[in-house]
Amino acid sequence: MPALAFDDVSVVRGGRTIWSDSTLRVEAGQFVAVIGSNGSGKTTLLKVILGLLPVAHGTVQVYGSRPGARNDEIGYVPQHYDVNATEAIRARDAVLLGLTGRRWGFARPRAEDRRRVDEALKWVEATDFADRRLSELSGGQRQRIALASALVAHPRMLILDEPLASLDIRTQHEIVELLARLKRELAVTILVVAHDLNPLLAVLDSAIYLLDGHAHHAAIDQVVDSDLLTHMYGTRIKVAHTLQGQLYMRSD
Repeated sequence: MPALAFDDVSVVRGGRTIWSDSTLRVEAGQFVAVIGSNGSGKTTLLKVILGLLPVAHGTVQVYGSRPGARNDEIGYVPQHYDVNATEAIRARDAVLLGLTGRRWGFARPRAEDRRRVDEALKWVEATDFADRRLSELSGGQRQRIALASALVAHPRMLILDEPLASLDIRTQHEIVELLARLKRELAVTILVVAHDLNPLLAVLDSAIYLLDGHAHHAAIDQVVDSDLLTHMYGTRIKVAHTLQGQLYMRSD
């Protein structure tokens, strides 16, 4: 069963077609970038997957079900994760909200809840600062807590909106390595909305790219193409290799 399956999908918002005639299939367990120029419909794509926006035509399946039906199996990290969290909250309690935030009423956390919080913190290597307040954490530490909040419910899919934005190069590298390990050890499908693919190229399997009013999906080595990327972003993009043979992109 694929993680995502689009069959002849079109999306309309405010009377305007965002993209149309889109058929794609993403296998479970892949690490997938979501790319496209500004206004191409990346956020729209996420809303469709989460069942927050109906399609005008075609069908979408998420692990074989209609969008929204299995959102408890999707961990979502917004671009500005901590905007929705109180700065005074402890990191540990922010992760706990990933479990209890969907429940009605207030209750003391169960022993199983606390165990799963500890487990998620360990997965993202955040145990050492789990009892500090979010306001005291660095950007990279907050990103780890955001990931733990998304992972604590044991999702099958992670959706991350610009997880590397505002991080320095070293921290970007650490987060990318962490994501690659999580994908490998937890067998989770990862979708990452990204403007800059360079930090992710070594770990990506494929990309969903929005081009000419359609959503496409292809292996990453087919997407990292100078002509395709130049057409997509409207500026000259060159694809080259480092001395170690790794791909990277640069604009002229």
